[in-house]
Amino acid sequence: MRKKKERFQSKTNQFSIKMQKKLLVMYGLFVLMFAVLCGRLVWIIRENGTTYQKQVYAQQSYSSLVIPYRRGNILDAKGTRLATSEKVYNLVIDASVMNAKVQGKQIYLEPTLAALGQYFELDMAKVRQYVAANPNSAYYVPLKGLTYEQISGFQAAMVAEVVNEAGEKGPSNINGVWFEEEYRRVYPYGTLASDVLGFLNADNEGKYGLEEYYDEILNGIDGREYGYLNDDLALERTVKSAVDGYNIHTTIDANMQMIVEKNLKKFNEEHKNAYVQGNGAENVGCIIMDLNNAEILAMASYPGYDANSPNNPEYLLGTRMVEQITNAAGYQEIKRTDTYIDQSVLDAMDQDQLYVNLTNNLWKNFCIAGTYEPGSTAKPFTVAAALELGVISPEDTYDCPGYLEVGDYEIKCHSGACGLLDVEGTIARSCNVGMMKIAQLMGAEDFCEFQNIFNFGLKTNVDLAGEARTASLIYKASDMGPTDLATNSFGQNFNVTMVEMITGFCALVNGGYYYEPHMVNKITNASGATVENIEPRILKQVVSESTSELIRQFCRTVVDEGTGKAARPPGYAIGGKTGTAETIDPVTHKRSETEYVVSFIGFAPADDPQIAIYVVVDRPNIEDQANAKLAALLGRSILMEVLPYMNIFMTEELTEAERKELEELELENTIQYEEPPGTGDPEGGEPGDDPGSAGGAGGSDPGAGDGTAAQPWMNYPIDPESGYRVDPDTGRRYDAENGIPIDGGESVPNTAVPVNPNL
Repeated sequence: MRKKKERFQSKTNQFSIKMQKKLLVMYGLFVLMFAVLCGRLVWIIRENGTTYQKQVYAQQSYSSLVIPYRRGNILDAKGTRLATSEKVYNLVIDASVMNAKVQGKQIYLEPTLAALGQYFELDMAKVRQYVAANPNSAYYVPLKGLTYEQISGFQAAMVAEVVNEAGEKGPSNINGVWFEEEYRRVYPYGTLASDVLGFLNADNEGKYGLEEYYDEILNGIDGREYGYLNDDLALERTVKSAVDGYNIHTTIDANMQMIVEKNLKKFNEEHKNAYVQGNGAENVGCIIMDLNNAEILAMASYPGYDANSPNNPEYLLGTRMVEQITNAAGYQEIKRTDTYIDQSVLDAMDQDQLYVNLTNNLWKNFCIAGTYEPGSTAKPFTVAAALELGVISPEDTYDCPGYLEVGDYEIKCHSGACGLLDVEGTIARSCNVGMMKIAQLMGAEDFCEFQNIFNFGLKTNVDLAGEARTASLIYKASDMGPTDLATNSFGQNFNVTMVEMITGFCALVNGGYYYEPHMVNKITNASGATVENIEPRILKQVVSESTSELIRQFCRTVVDEGTGKAARPPGYAIGGKTGTAETIDPVTHKRSETEYVVSFIGFAPADDPQIAIYVVVDRPNIEDQANAKLAALLGRSILMEVLPYMNIFMTEELTEAERKELEELELENTIQYEEPPGTGDPEGGEPGDDPGSAGGAGGSDPGAGDGTAAQPWMNYPIDPESGYRVDPDTGRRYDAENGIPIDGGESVPNTAVPVNPNL
């Protein structure tokens, strides 16, 4: 028994030692496996961690929010904002949050719906139906483009404490609504310079004018706020800030632009319904250009439109209806009908007809897109070319019996039998016969070469979208017969645009230097730092300085003694040339003997030219349309205000009639500009640079004395959140310092014209 017990103990001791060895080996293996596993995990994290992380995030909540950029401003030469962008908000309903239950109860639904109905003009039955039918929806937008003032009441209600039935304070339980930020394009002066500015379409793309031409410059880059979020939305977000668009600084002077547009509108009021029931003319256009660098100071045509609502059909009233037709070759063409648009015609239009008429009657800038025969305003170019070629001299004379036989045609002189005239008299009397004889001396080859030198038939590359091409609308020497040469010499039988004519004319009178016309001279970033300065670009010298001097002399004689007398503004000596041209139907290609384009092109002052002005009246609403005096008088009215505004003093003696006329103009402007709202909002400029401000060149505000007369907007309370003054009755907002209407509309800076007391 004892021996058995000893043997059992010996086996037990042997088993314990073996087990310990086995356990030690197994432990070592486990440690080794764990070390390998840890190493593997480290390697996976280092090499493929991002991939696996994305897979995990893809199965969890993820939040992303677009941060919109702000489109750059368009400013005038003195810093007045002609186009700007203001922040607006889209109301977003998150039905999933609104329907969420807390401790088994829907505590957010009814309070939120009640608040929405209280603070917003919504169809609450429709909203309630959507929330009920789409309980998991996170993005429903019933309202867009709300201002801060419109959403501020609701936002305050969201965070406000309420008293429950037990008299205890608690949260409002308004939840499931948020506001998505975006920007809305605003044109503070409404119709001002709409042809130049263009507008934005529904996709925020620039259409026409500067908005389209500089679309990429004005646009920025959206930012984004994004990141992985847990159920409590408590994880860090990553924010990539938006990059705002650049600002463009134009050469346009807002005051000068307003003077031009005021006079175009006045012309229309005086002549509308005079012969037919329609506007005062098919088109009326005016360009004012700095003739020493081709900067465009003002550009306008009538009719225009409000860039804040470019689709408004009311601006079509009085225009001639156009139709889009298919010609014999299968191409689409625009045909002008004999129907003038009134309210009944407007009501009967379908959407396609409306779009065609908006495009062709309103949105296209006549100053760069309209083509027409220039008429006698082309005569200074013919004379300048002949002088440069040396085929004529200023002392040469030409006898005009009233007509000239060219080929099989007897071409009449516009001025009748002019008799014997020298070159200066030929221009002053606007003698067609003299021009035809001069062109015959040049010949077709040289005539066409100089048309090319003056850039007729070529785009000027002005920095505006929509400039027409006229290459197919002028003759090549190989196609020009004797009759074509004769009619071309006095501005008929070839087409131009307004910007072509005035740019070439500037070169004729500034010493011969042809500059590329431009509208923008500086680009800045959102902080105001200059990104690019755009300097005037001289392309070539078209005539010598001596020829240019002669053209200035001849054009002054036109105004002093010839056909342009009606254009001379009181107290100023200017030069210029009138023009009258028949129109051609674009579909039938037949020349009309009753419809004309009349024009005046000039420079001022005569002794030291600083600006050029070009006025075109396309088919005036009168029985006898061949009356260039209409354009000359319109140019005179504009210069009467523009020249004093530019601080150009009178040099000529005033008659009593002229004094009385200036006094009446000053009184008219005083009455007009006493009315609110106030002046534009300069960005970075001095108060005196703002249109109509007391320190500006336009003179002090009538009735204001110090330029800060009490305007109604000055008494409106300032909203602490936006910094704008808010009309308590209408809710309309104004810039706190300058009274610019932030919510659109048109305000009128002061352009009252001071009379030089020394004359």
